[in-house]
Amino acid sequence: MSRATKIVATIGPASSDRDTLTRMIRAGVNVVRLNFSHGKPQDHIDRATLVRDVADECGTKVAIMADLQGPKIRVGKFENGKVMLANGDKFILDADCQMGNQERVGLDYKALPRDLKGNDVLLLNDGLIVLKVEKVLGNEIHTVVKIGGELSNNKGINRQGGGLSAPALTAKDMDDIKTAMSFQADYIAVSFPKNATDMEMARQLSNVAGEPFGHKPMMIAKIERAEAIPLLQEILDASDGIMVARGDLAVEVGNAAVPGLQKRMIRMARASNKLTITATQMMESMIVNAVPTRAEVSDVANAVLDGTDAVMTSAETASGKYPVETVEAMSAICEEAERSEEAKVDADFINQRFTRVDQSIAYGALFTAHHLRVKAIVALTESGSTALWMSRHNIDIPIFAVTPNVGTRQKAALFRNVTTLELAQCADTETMLKGAQDLLLAKGVVQRGDLVVVTWGEPIGQVGGTNALKILKVGEY
Repeated sequence: MSRATKIVATIGPASSDRDTLTRMIRAGVNVVRLNFSHGKPQDHIDRATLVRDVADECGTKVAIMADLQGPKIRVGKFENGKVMLANGDKFILDADCQMGNQERVGLDYKALPRDLKGNDVLLLNDGLIVLKVEKVLGNEIHTVVKIGGELSNNKGINRQGGGLSAPALTAKDMDDIKTAMSFQADYIAVSFPKNATDMEMARQLSNVAGEPFGHKPMMIAKIERAEAIPLLQEILDASDGIMVARGDLAVEVGNAAVPGLQKRMIRMARASNKLTITATQMMESMIVNAVPTRAEVSDVANAVLDGTDAVMTSAETASGKYPVETVEAMSAICEEAERSEEAKVDADFINQRFTRVDQSIAYGALFTAHHLRVKAIVALTESGSTALWMSRHNIDIPIFAVTPNVGTRQKAALFRNVTTLELAQCADTETMLKGAQDLLLAKGVVQRGDLVVVTWGEPIGQVGGTNALKILKVGEY
């Protein structure tokens, strides 16, 4: 695999047929996102089954990420489907209103009046409409329109600066976690977490729901609330990775703040050995156009240069006209951006302290591979942790996670610069090393005489026990 950065693609009506999904996976999709904000539970179960079938037909493993809806705070519905608000209009958000009109509209989130006070600023429809709160009377929020426009059914509401009290996990999310565990989703993405407790609760619920299947998913925190930013490190510590969810985050903190936050979040995640996904409007114009804009090309490339593990599509592949072309274009941009990267493995280890044997072996493999200019790094792994640690550092040598564990292969599909290969469990070290060598030869990754750095754990089959490193000359076995 020539591309280090992975591609997460949302599937929906435009990409749920077998032919389109096959073409998308062949074009480079590594992770499929199921958006639980739309569709019924059976829809997601059917799509997950299709994804795994198609991936097997394509001879690869694709991770599945279940993205929870979270506490969507929205206006209700209008008598005529929409209204036009003009600057200076008075407008009421009324928790008791059943059907909206030109003067007022209902709320899906009935507790919103308790979170607001005079002079608060509300941003509706991704910030396109701006309302200033004049006063709160009971269940009514009286506002004046500062920036008007068309407001239609079920548009989202954000408070500028954040601070809404809605819990990260709703009753629907808890049911959706059970659905996701029924098909053993590899990742659970939690929407609008405010702190570590939200992520810990989601993990506990997921582990309990997955227990009958012997499955524990990896947890992704979607950073889209302003109040999550000061607590980013504790959220990272409670998660396996984060999503830089630039849509709602931009509405709460302002568009201008997002690029700097994106870089900071990716940098912090890599330093904490966590995964990162950069999302929202990356190839937005390709919903209707066959080629991206120059700005979108730069956006994707800059995320790659920031060090993100993956870039993500949303409507582009879920409902757009060109889902396959979007993946092809995104893949090409990632490859080109990666060619301009400079490997700086030595600098990453200055003043580093390693307290774990397995982590020290992982970093030792990177250092050795970089200076010997080996052909590949091979992590013989059960859990995938060694490959994950290696992938936190920019190195222009491919990393192969070789494992008998199907779940590990699927989860590692998201790790930057990691390709997964399957190798049956071996009884002894010599057989295992020969099996790994023969597998790389069969895949055309190496030739006889090439040097490869291999890591593994003894006793063989032990989870989290990487304690050995070998410089292997291909053909020794």
